[in-house]
Amino acid sequence: MGPRRLDRLLSHFESPRQALDASRGDWLHAGLPEALTRSQPDPARAAAIHDWLAASADHHLVARGEAAFPDALDELPDAPAALFARGRLAALREPQVAMVGSRTPTTGGRQNARAFARHLAGQGLVITSGLALGIDGEAHRGALDADGTTIAVLGSGIDRLYPSEHAELAEEIVASGGLILSEWLPGTEPRRGHFPRRNRLISGLASGVLVVEASVQSGSLITARLAGEQGRDVFAIPGSIHNPLARGCHRLIRQGAKLVETGQDVLEELAPTLRRQLEAIDTPAQTPSEPPEPAPATRDPEQQQILDLLGHDPQPADSLIEASGLTAGEVSSILLMLELAGEVSTLPGGMYVRTSQTVAPD
Repeated sequence: MGPRRLDRLLSHFESPRQALDASRGDWLHAGLPEALTRSQPDPARAAAIHDWLAASADHHLVARGEAAFPDALDELPDAPAALFARGRLAALREPQVAMVGSRTPTTGGRQNARAFARHLAGQGLVITSGLALGIDGEAHRGALDADGTTIAVLGSGIDRLYPSEHAELAEEIVASGGLILSEWLPGTEPRRGHFPRRNRLISGLASGVLVVEASVQSGSLITARLAGEQGRDVFAIPGSIHNPLARGCHRLIRQGAKLVETGQDVLEELAPTLRRQLEAIDTPAQTPSEPPEPAPATRDPEQQQILDLLGHDPQPADSLIEASGLTAGEVSSILLMLELAGEVSTLPGGMYVRTSQTVAPD
């Protein structure tokens, strides 16, 4: 059963439990094909899922409708009913940019992917990609170089890492505070048809998608198309007209993707989107019958901790990381959010300062 049929089923019934307890006739009435109404649960598969979840505290199952499920995916028409995750679950709700490209890139393409990811992760963005060989792998490694956070979305079950060459990289991602993610049941082997479906999650999680290097037949163009349909920004790095792996990027640019030459170009283009996301988080929705109330003068405790540590003098990020006890990726993300909120400014030399200081009376 795909995500659209699952959504139809869950929309018809009040809860998943009610759907499971319903009769075949009720399922037919909900618009499900007769063949699906005859399907039976697989106890062995259910036991395998339970065993995987129980194996470690960093193994998670996040159902749609739960607080941990990312809003960015919840709004998709083909949102998954649930996600299997391994690692730090909070990374799902942090600001993300997706990076995709060829599995057989040029040396320059590899260098670009790593450099762009390093810069963006260093500025607090989570780097989201697909753990594939080539550009995906370099994007993940670039984020790790910056002590940042990265998310790998699989086209297989979460316990069936593909490609196997990236098993060590996956361990590094989890150990660094990142996340391995899949909508497929544990035990599901990778299949060709899984990867286009996986791509909608890569683009859906992110505020924008950066295509580093791709041919005109590359699956990365599918991700870029999905990003456009989902209302995400699409960026592409130009290349030589003689490089076949630059032609996909050139096609995207002709179709309206934003040409970028540095990681800062991406960050500047995404700043308005990230600022709106921050405002949506900080401003609770009001029901029509309720008069607007002033927002409480509170903020995330970790954001307040960083502001307190900044004090009245400029501080480098390294000092804030050491004093706060937070990871480099967490501090970078907090600083980015505070900068977008206008509470922190960046100074030359990688120093940070509070934008406004309260001066005590004499």
